[in-house]
Amino acid sequence: MTGSDFVAATKAALAAGEPERISDETMREVLTAVVRLYAAKSERADAEPSPFAPEAVTATEAVTLACAVIRGAGLNLFDVAMWYGRPAAGL
Repeated sequence: MTGSDFVAATKAALAAGEPERISDETMREVLTAVVRLYAAKSERADAEPSPFAPEAVTATEAVTLACAVIRGAGLNLFDVAMWYGRPAAGL
């Protein structure tokens, strides 16, 4: 499955109200790759790349993923606060 295929399949699954069409394993593989790519690009960029287009996700969707990533990486909010206070790339 290509990236475009994954995006199309995901949009179709969400439009149908059937997110289970995309397996958890596939979602984990894609999310892991995206997180690693974003981190690598952020380290090399003059400015942090935008993670998504404006208004592409809701605040609830963004925070839901952020919380899952924090828990999945074994972090706590103190750890996140230290990283959040770090200057963004290019500043």
